[in-house]
Amino acid sequence: MKYNRYTLVVLATIILSSFSVDAQKKQAIVIQDQGSFAVGGSVVTAPGTFDPIKHGAFNPANQSSEGQTLHGDHAYVFYQIPDKARKLPLVMWHGYGQFSKTWETTPDGREGYQNIFLRQRFPVYLIDQPRRGRAARGTVGGTIAAAPEDQLWFGIFRLGVGNEFYPGVQFSKDPEALNQYFRQMTPNIGPIDIEVNTKAVSALFDKIGEGILVTHSHSGGQGWMTAVKNKNIKAIVSYEPASNFLFPEGQVPETITYAGGSLRAVGVPMADFMKLTKIPIVIYYGDNIPSQPVENPGQEQWRAALTMAKRWAETVNKLGGDVTVVHLPEIGIKGNTHFPFSDLNNVEIAGLMSNWLKDKGLDK
Repeated sequence: MKYNRYTLVVLATIILSSFSVDAQKKQAIVIQDQGSFAVGGSVVTAPGTFDPIKHGAFNPANQSSEGQTLHGDHAYVFYQIPDKARKLPLVMWHGYGQFSKTWETTPDGREGYQNIFLRQRFPVYLIDQPRRGRAARGTVGGTIAAAPEDQLWFGIFRLGVGNEFYPGVQFSKDPEALNQYFRQMTPNIGPIDIEVNTKAVSALFDKIGEGILVTHSHSGGQGWMTAVKNKNIKAIVSYEPASNFLFPEGQVPETITYAGGSLRAVGVPMADFMKLTKIPIVIYYGDNIPSQPVENPGQEQWRAALTMAKRWAETVNKLGGDVTVVHLPEIGIKGNTHFPFSDLNNVEIAGLMSNWLKDKGLDK
């Protein structure tokens, strides 16, 4: 096909116009400050005396640690503070088998919560908890397994069963998206220690002052525990918390058994529990969570978690707290996985959180 000069000019104008429209859709994020640091942790000193001659150079035949120190069990934090930042930062804490990547670019290449909320002028702090990701320096050793288990997590994270997606799931069917999803899985370099983790995150709030904690899955229960430790946590947004629900001693509900396991709550002194009634909390759960027992363990544990979350919210609210549990399908938002904040509709999910922050006066 031949093009005359007029046709080429029109085509060029259309192309340039499309680039201009795309540029207008995504305004530049202006960052006033950014950086990273370690926080929390401990120092272990080996018995004996360090000999600079004997131990002054690495020698595989002589790796004695006599008198030497090990700095470990800290959290790693990357932060960005946008121009004209809001007062309260968002501190985002990953779940099991994940690190801070979970809040960054989505597996299918779109903006994650990090950028979404920077655009809303919230300072954003991303955590790698102790003994995970960029905080991979622990004081206790461990063995990292290399077992094939992708399909296990495909089911537990509620994308589907085996290799088959659930109908209508909010996850890209592009094979590269699933490839990226699996590659963000991150092992522990030592045993998970909840006390070590909560101390490190509490130390972060000591450093930065007041803020809003955003948790996911395994960090959900750790988030309640950290809020008990630190009054600088002014609110919690929790995506699919799955364990360590705190109840007053003497009011701990029965363990919930399900196909493949059980979920047990944790009793704490009433004085500690009451600290959770002083801050607003919202919890979100996605789709494909059954209301009745089923044979699929990948769904069953989330039925137990949602059931326990509702019991927990009822107990907190009965004592004067402010907890809201949102089961997304019940408000007409369907197809979300265990990672609503990085699903195809994550902008809509972020909008729910933004509205909640506004309603609670946390977006000043």
